[in-house]
Amino acid sequence: MVRIVGIKFKENGKVYHFDPADLPLKEGMHVIVETARGLEYGEVTASPRDIEDSELVSPLKKVVRIATPQDTKQVETNRRKEKEAFNICLEKIEKHGLEMKLIHVEYSFDANKILFYFTANGRVDFRELVKDLASVFRTRIELRQVGVRDESKMMGGLCVCGRPLCCSTFLSDFHPVSIKMAKEQGLSLNPTKISGACGRLMCCLKYEQEAYEDLNKITPPVGSIVKTPRGNGTVIQVALLSGKLRVRLDGDNDGVIADFTRDEVKFIKKGSRHKSEKLDEKELEELKKLEN
Repeated sequence: MVRIVGIKFKENGKVYHFDPADLPLKEGMHVIVETARGLEYGEVTASPRDIEDSELVSPLKKVVRIATPQDTKQVETNRRKEKEAFNICLEKIEKHGLEMKLIHVEYSFDANKILFYFTANGRVDFRELVKDLASVFRTRIELRQVGVRDESKMMGGLCVCGRPLCCSTFLSDFHPVSIKMAKEQGLSLNPTKISGACGRLMCCLKYEQEAYEDLNKITPPVGSIVKTPRGNGTVIQVALLSGKLRVRLDGDNDGVIADFTRDEVKFIKKGSRHKSEKLDEKELEELKKLEN
């Protein structure tokens, strides 16, 4: 067994495992740890616990120490410097005439390096910009190009549901999202209705997909022939989440439409899983661009 502690470096960031080094760590405490980027200031997400050796992906680095008030003050100073650096970098980008959008600036804990995150439509030659920034800040400079999903995660905002973006609140990792998921969830394939603030398919399609897959296994799709308490009929409408079906009855009740729950009917012949929208080649190409 190995003792670990989970630590994150950003409010909505990924949790990494470290060796607690017998320190009395508790959830919510701030600590200083050694990472590939040098010393970093992080927050304990859960108290130390034991796990099997086989669960470890790589050797653990130890927690250096519990953060002091001076460490916290250093982080606050870095946050203020980041705002100043952001404005300076904007000026330099305009000066060099570069087609790039500055998203975020991040100081390392010891202020030995500054990372500038940006988006751009293609590759950008920012060598002269780096030299210019290095002459101003007198420290190591790194420019890192990120995608549109990372941009939304860093900047935050509201989604079409009216809630803060999932990626900027609780999702620590991005997962692939496909058009197939939208189809299986019975959603319109209108790009404006299934894409998020980043312009890609909404992340919620992914973490709701498992529930829809389970419901699809036990719910007769549209077009299915089913046996109901009032005779056989054809499913013409499905409310997947509530489990309600609208059925056009056959036989003596020919043409009559009645509502049932999925538990009240039995499969006779399965229909198509979902109605397929007729899309031309150009529309399909546009939808593929939304996938991530």
